[in-house]
Amino acid sequence: GRRKGAGPEVVPRWAGGRLWESGRRAGGRTGPGLEKFALRFVSAGCGPRRPLRARCHGFPQEDEKLPALQPGVRHPQPCGHRLLPGALRPHRAYVRDSETVHYHYGPKDLVTILFYIFITIILHAVVQEYILDKISKRLHLSKVKHSKFNESGQLVVFHFTSVIWCFYVVVTEGYLTNPRSLWEDYPHVHLPFQVKFFYLCQLAYWLHALPELYFQKVRKEEIPRQLQYICLYLVHIAGAYLLNLSRLGLILLLLQYSTEFLFHTARLFYFADENNEKLFSAWAAVFGVTRLFILTLAVLAIGFGLARMENQAFDPEKGNFNTLFCRLCVLLLVCAAQAWLMWRFIHSQLRHWREYWNEQSAKRRVPATPRLPARLIKRESGYHENGVVKAENGTSPRTKKLKSP
Repeated sequence: GRRKGAGPEVVPRWAGGRLWESGRRAGGRTGPGLEKFALRFVSAGCGPRRPLRARCHGFPQEDEKLPALQPGVRHPQPCGHRLLPGALRPHRAYVRDSETVHYHYGPKDLVTILFYIFITIILHAVVQEYILDKISKRLHLSKVKHSKFNESGQLVVFHFTSVIWCFYVVVTEGYLTNPRSLWEDYPHVHLPFQVKFFYLCQLAYWLHALPELYFQKVRKEEIPRQLQYICLYLVHIAGAYLLNLSRLGLILLLLQYSTEFLFHTARLFYFADENNEKLFSAWAAVFGVTRLFILTLAVLAIGFGLARMENQAFDPEKGNFNTLFCRLCVLLLVCAAQAWLMWRFIHSQLRHWREYWNEQSAKRRVPATPRLPARLIKRESGYHENGVVKAENGTSPRTKKLKSP
C-alpha cells in the first residue's frame, strides 16, 4: 500500500513507443512540465494503475530489458506479440529512426481475401463496361473473337498492374540486388506489409476468376482451358505464400507476368488487325527465355540454396519446411508446370507454322485455266456479203416454195 501523506504515485508508462517514468522520457531530458503532466495524469485517475505496456500488444514487460539500439540494425521482437492472433500478429523490429512492422499469415487471411474478391469483381465490371465494350463495338468482332478479346483485355490490365507492382516490391525490398536473400534467413515467416498485401490481392484475383466464368458467359469449349491456368496460378501463389517462399515467388511471378502481358497485348493487336503478327514473334522469343530463367532460379534457390541451410527440419509451427521431401515436391511442381507450358507452346507453334506454309503453298500453286477448243463455225455454201449469204450464181440459196396450181 501507499503511505499516508505521500504524493501521487508515478507509474512507468509507454507513450508513442518510448518509456515515460517520473516525467522522464527514455533517451530524452527531464523537465518540470513533463513531471507535472505525469503526476496530473495519474492523480486524476486516468486509466488503471498498472503500466500501459502490460495492456498493449508488442511492448516489453516491466522486467524485460530492451536490447541496445543500433542505427539500421533490426532487433528481435519482444514476447508481447504472442498475444495477437496469427493472421494479424505484427512482428515489430525496433530501429531507432523508424519502426518496421512485419506480418504472419493465418486463418483470418481468408476473410481478407473474400473482401478483396468482391472489390476485384467490381473493378472487373468497370473495365469491361467502360473500356472493353466500347472498343469491341468499333471492331465488329465475331462471338468467338469477342470472347477472346474480353479475356485478353482483362488480363492485359491485370498483368500490367501486377508487373509494375511486383517490380516495385522487389526493388524496394532489395531482392534483385541481393539474390542470396531468396534463400537466406529461411523461413521467411515475417512478411512486410507490401509483400503480404500483394499475395492476398493475387489470390483474390485468381479466385474471383472462377465465378467470372459464369458471369461472362464463357463458352463451354473455353472453360477447361481457362480452368487450367487459373488452377496453376492458385497452386503456385498459395504454395509460395504458405511454404514461406514469398521472395522466390515474387521473382518468378514477375517473369511469368511479363511474358503473359506481352502475349495478350499481341492478341489484342491481332484482333484489331489480323496482319499484325510482329508481337507474336517477339513473344515467342521471350517465352522460351523466360522458361529457362524460371527453371534456373527455382533450381538455384531450392535445390542448392535451401539445401545448404543449417535448419533442415520440418517444423510447421515455426514455418520451416526445409526438408528433402518438401524441396523435391516443390521442384517437381515447378519443373512439371514449365515443361507442360513449353510442350503446349511448341505444339501451338508447329500448328501455326503448318497452317502458314499451307497457305503460302496454296497461293503459289495457281491452277491454270483450261483452254476451251475453238468452235468450228459451219459456214453455208456460197459467199457472204454484208452478212448475207449468197449463192455463187447470185441467187438466194433458199429454195422457193412452189405455188400450187
